Amino acid sequence: MQFQLSGQQIEVTPALRDHATAKLDRLTRLDEKLISLAIVLSVDKLRQRAEGTLGVIGATLHAEATEADMYASIDVLFDKLVNQLRKHREKVSDKHQQEAREARQYG
Repeated sequence: MQFQLSGQQIEVTPALRDHATAKLDRLTRLDEKLISLAIVLSVDKLRQRAEGTLGVIGATLHAEATEADMYASIDVLFDKLVNQLRKHREKVSDKHQQEAREARQYG
């Protein structure tokens, strides 16, 4: 999987990079076939913002989080991406189960 972490008007420190990389495991445990993840960190006055775009087979998931602390923003971002990935996987799995039922019924 391609992983890109960049900052807009903020320097991405090794500590921020390590924090985001440590959270990657949560996504890869759900799906090993992830294509890419791009995270953009930015600061607007007192708001710390993290935006992420996750590429999976058949879809592109996007989430953003704004918190007072950049580490909290990254945590909330990954929570949102994990929830979206779970919903996407359920949808795909339900579709395959429905197709299998129809094939048995008409086959």
